[in-house]
Amino acid sequence: MTATLYRLSAFTRDPKGGNPAGVWIGDALPDAATMRGIAAEVGYSETAFLGPDHDGVRTVRYYSPEAEVSFCGHATIAAGVVLGQLDGAGTYRLSTAVGEVPVAVEQIDGDWQASLVSVAPEQRTAAPALVEAALASLGWQADELDPTLPPAVAYAGAWHLVLATASKARLDALSYDFASLKALMLREHLTTLQLVWRESSTRFHVRDPFPVGGVVEDPATGAAAAALGGYLRDAELIEAPAQLTLLQGDVMGRPSQLEVAIPASGGIVVSGTAVSLQRPVEYLS
Repeated sequence: MTATLYRLSAFTRDPKGGNPAGVWIGDALPDAATMRGIAAEVGYSETAFLGPDHDGVRTVRYYSPEAEVSFCGHATIAAGVVLGQLDGAGTYRLSTAVGEVPVAVEQIDGDWQASLVSVAPEQRTAAPALVEAALASLGWQADELDPTLPPAVAYAGAWHLVLATASKARLDALSYDFASLKALMLREHLTTLQLVWRESSTRFHVRDPFPVGGVVEDPATGAAAAALGGYLRDAELIEAPAQLTLLQGDVMGRPSQLEVAIPASGGIVVSGTAVSLQRPVEYLS
């Protein structure tokens, strides 16, 4: 087996910002244990593993240092940028564990940008018991939530609990019980919490605890961004089509910007840039 491992940071043009991701491209996918081991060695929140192109489609799988993840947005954006750099602009079709995700790649003013289209989103009202347990782990009070954005469980390839705060100060002061939140999320099959503060109708600040992946917090989360867009549209909390800007990672010192296009129907489009962090590493086995 021959492969190359790339390390990039997605949703930024600055290596000090964004969310780092591994992108492993090989002539065959390794077995699950090997992928998990490589992801742990890379040490980022996720690494995307891409197999060879077969009739215009590449199989991709995502691993955190602890487990496989059904879908990862920032690693998909990073993978799209790598494919653009290697093979040029165009639309790349990725076969994920949850369905096909097309990624359009183009070069704008010298920077490569990728735009993924999520699988069909879903959303439902979060059960009161789930919200109560999540608030307890976060150390938040119910009256600190934004009543105009009710708690929801949202999906666009992975499930996320969406909780909106009424103030940016509450969001900025995030500190949570890692063990209890991880146990709750494992029980409820959640990938992250999408914690948001709405600055304006088109501008949101977000934070994403990711204890089930062994990560305290993600600095940029494309899958949760897509889920948020689907939730806002399908719960009729925003008029589609719409364009949102999500700002994430500032408090962590890794500022990120995610652009979210919400069409009237279908998958949600999440766009961003990515920048290389290290020289590629060749794998031979």
